[in-house]
Amino acid sequence: MNPTPFVTARIAVVLIAVFLTACGSSREAAIGYGPYDQAPRNPQELATGIETVLSHPDFLNANWAVLVVDLDSGERLYEKNAGKSFLPASNGKIYTTAAALDQLGVDFRFKTPLYTRGEIVDGVLHGDIVVRGTGDPVIGGRFTGGDITLLFRAWADSLKALGIHKIHGSIIGDDNEFDDIPLGIAWSWDDEPFWYSAEISALSLSDNNVDFTFKSTTEGEPVEISWEPGNTDYISVTNNLLTVPSDSARRTTYDKRRGTNQFVIAGELPRGRTGSTSLSITNPTLFFAHVFRETLISAGIEVDGVSLDVDALSDSLDYQADDMRLVATHTSVPLSDIVYELNKISHNLYAEMLLKKLGTVFPVDDPDLVPGSAAMGIARAMDTFAAAGVDTSRIHLKGGSGLSRMTYVTAEMTASVLTFMWHHPDDAVKDAFLDSLPVGGFDGTIKSRFKAGRTRGKVRAKTGTMTGVSALSGYVPSDVGTNLLFVIMANQFTVPTSRARQAQDDIVELLAAYKQ
Repeated sequence: MNPTPFVTARIAVVLIAVFLTACGSSREAAIGYGPYDQAPRNPQELATGIETVLSHPDFLNANWAVLVVDLDSGERLYEKNAGKSFLPASNGKIYTTAAALDQLGVDFRFKTPLYTRGEIVDGVLHGDIVVRGTGDPVIGGRFTGGDITLLFRAWADSLKALGIHKIHGSIIGDDNEFDDIPLGIAWSWDDEPFWYSAEISALSLSDNNVDFTFKSTTEGEPVEISWEPGNTDYISVTNNLLTVPSDSARRTTYDKRRGTNQFVIAGELPRGRTGSTSLSITNPTLFFAHVFRETLISAGIEVDGVSLDVDALSDSLDYQADDMRLVATHTSVPLSDIVYELNKISHNLYAEMLLKKLGTVFPVDDPDLVPGSAAMGIARAMDTFAAAGVDTSRIHLKGGSGLSRMTYVTAEMTASVLTFMWHHPDDAVKDAFLDSLPVGGFDGTIKSRFKAGRTRGKVRAKTGTMTGVSALSGYVPSDVGTNLLFVIMANQFTVPTSRARQAQDDIVELLAAYKQ
């Protein structure tokens, strides 16, 4: 990007601010509200301010969709391309979490049962251990203080309580609650190794990632690499990451051979430095079973067999069989807590799993839809969107996270869902949704934005980011206390994403200063 137009514009703003201040204008003019010497006082002045932001030369080749609504009166205060389809990126999670809370309820919990299959004779289980996945996205360290295998150790204690000290069989993970499509439609293939593009399974552990830690050693020598859970041998690591002088720059690359769990970590780490990253694994179901097997062995229970994905079995599991015994059931935290984490950190895997779960709890009677699929979940979610006033014949969703580049929504649709949740008849649902949205200057994906002024601690909004896509949608009170809803989406820009975000922030600042 040629920085000259932006630098010139910044200088012009400073000169105008100095001039207005010297003329005795208010401080509001000095911090910039378009051509006015005060904050916008009516829709016309608000529109002029927003257009001033959007017409910056940086965005000549960009497309913007903006809609601002007075939640108290329902009046549209400003709109631009509000009925045109845009890529929402993670604004898509607004739809998923709204539908999940609306239909499943805030107190919904996932239940993951543990079974033995076979006879127990003299402390030996002659058969298998089976874990039946039901789509719980947060098994692992998310709600256990980072202790990834806490549940597995508790299950080991439950098996010991039955007198089992040896398993003459396998550890089987059953993921048949969902379909076997591990990635979403039109996800970017080059994102696959990274945490935010983790594979989807009804049986998931630790966000379906391995968490790596790097520690420098002696100059010229390989860096120490460890990982959680427990340096599991489910993965293999080629360590080409070297320690370099302390005044050197850090340079790290990550690669994973597609369809495997063979990682190559390369680059340079300055002496005295540490680092970390999370990378996604292949086949979450087998990963779950494998780490559970390792944990059982560490707990003193011998396991003769291997870890298996249910798809490797020649016969299907019969949970009503006489030799199938329920040992324990893990109950998740309530849905409200999961949605809180999902929206605060914009967790793609959680969103995709919630969408599929919605379709398994309330399947749609359609022979063309596969049970446990994203398409089934979308079909069921349409009930919420229709209730919100969305034209469901025009919405085009391909997953729950917004990671698909084939998902298209309009600003009007997003505004309808946000309005529906603001006025939701169940206060618990409304509160859970609003509480899950990041708060400007305080938490989540807008913690580093809106750090001062009227918007700090006042704006609640969901972000969305992909290459060439940036979105921000949510709520903010005006200067006189009017509750405002906004949807701001930018597509096809070629300047840095930070510029699109700054434009969004400028618009929200205008809304917070609005005096009507």
